[in-house]
Amino acid sequence: MIEHVGGAVIPTGFDVPVEPLRRAAHYTGEPGCIAEARSFAAHFVGRLRTEWCAKIDARIEDEVLLVVSELVTNADRHSNGPYILELEGTDTSITVSVYDSSAALPRRFPRDPERVGRHGLEIVNVLARQVTVERVPVGKRVSAVVSLTSA
Repeated sequence: MIEHVGGAVIPTGFDVPVEPLRRAAHYTGEPGCIAEARSFAAHFVGRLRTEWCAKIDARIEDEVLLVVSELVTNADRHSNGPYILELEGTDTSITVSVYDSSAALPRRFPRDPERVGRHGLEIVNVLARQVTVERVPVGKRVSAVVSLTSA
């Protein structure tokens, strides 16, 4: 907590930990879901700018939206049911997690410019500082942490 006394800012020692901004959305896999997920993520980035004063330039925002597109597209194509997009962010990073009902873990293929398709996880690994895949009770969760600051 901070007190303002005579124009001076005085820390009081009672700083309260702040929780990251978190939002989630459920998608059925109907046409248009991937575009809806991108729009949801763009709105989230805007809220992060406002609520966390996060400095997110256009390039980083595009990278976050591309990660969302790739992960949601994979869930849409490879699961037999609905999926959930979960976003968590602070002023330094955004974690994009997608839960789906398939227990099959995604495969990352080696770079091959002649291969048609199957570049999604390869792209996500380039854009994210960390990618994790884990089984959950109803399928799997794929998460990617995107830094909001240039490395």
